[in-house]
Amino acid sequence: MKLLVYGAGVLGSLFAVRMHEAGHDVSLLARGERLTALRRYGVQLTEGDGPAVRRISVPVVEHPDGEYDLITVFVRTHQVDAVLESLARVEGDVLFLHNWAAGAQPLGAVIGHERVLLGFPTAAGTMDGDVVRYRRTSFMTRRVAMPIGEPDGRTTPRLVRFVETFRTAGINAKAEPQMDAWLKTHAAFEVPLGQAVHLAGGPAELADDPDAVRGMLHLIRQNLAAMTTPPVPRAFAALRTLPQGLLVAALRRFLRSPTAVHSGLNNPSPATAAELDRLAEQLRAPAGAR
Repeated sequence: MKLLVYGAGVLGSLFAVRMHEAGHDVSLLARGERLTALRRYGVQLTEGDGPAVRRISVPVVEHPDGEYDLITVFVRTHQVDAVLESLARVEGDVLFLHNWAAGAQPLGAVIGHERVLLGFPTAAGTMDGDVVRYRRTSFMTRRVAMPIGEPDGRTTPRLVRFVETFRTAGINAKAEPQMDAWLKTHAAFEVPLGQAVHLAGGPAELADDPDAVRGMLHLIRQNLAAMTTPPVPRAFAALRTLPQGLLVAALRRFLRSPTAVHSGLNNPSPATAAELDRLAEQLRAPAGAR
């Protein structure tokens, strides 16, 4: 498979390495200082807090060009518009793997509706300078599979082919027939959570403020109630039905857990804030405008 991985952060780097090592023709797109570092050192990976760094020489490019079997997009929500413009000039199916609550229509309007697939990466890690520090429970091995799907929910030959290709490469992927609803459900939870963590100064600090956790839960419930489809996965419906006290206690335990610490919630960067703001706009937009 000829594959362009658009975005060389944690997720794009991990994905590109795994597909490259599985024998696929991979190009990893990067810009600026990240591009320079990749050309000089390759993708640098280390597991957790370990000192050992593994360097993998993956071909890197600065601009997309030509034709690909698949383009995978790993960027933040507020960066998608610029990506779409550059992808309109190349050929190939495009799998968007990031937070997104606006549906497939605005994506397809720029690059062609027939090219769009939706998904969400289930990896975790951080950038330590130019080194990707990743958790073993990434989409390469973790029990929660990386969902991908057609915008209209069909199980198409290309979807089956991509899922099988990823699995063969050691990436735990699955076909999700309700991918659009999955992404909207995730955003309904992610936006209040991320914004509350940011205001509190971190997940542990939020856990220490039960009133703030109750306010966050109220916003999550409002978002889920505003959805035009049931939540996906269905377990998220429990956030609307279980007693508030039980949910607040569970959320506070989660916020103190290692999972919360390593999930990216501790990242107070302007890029994180910009992404949450864009997701919030998408959630507020009328259904027909998404």
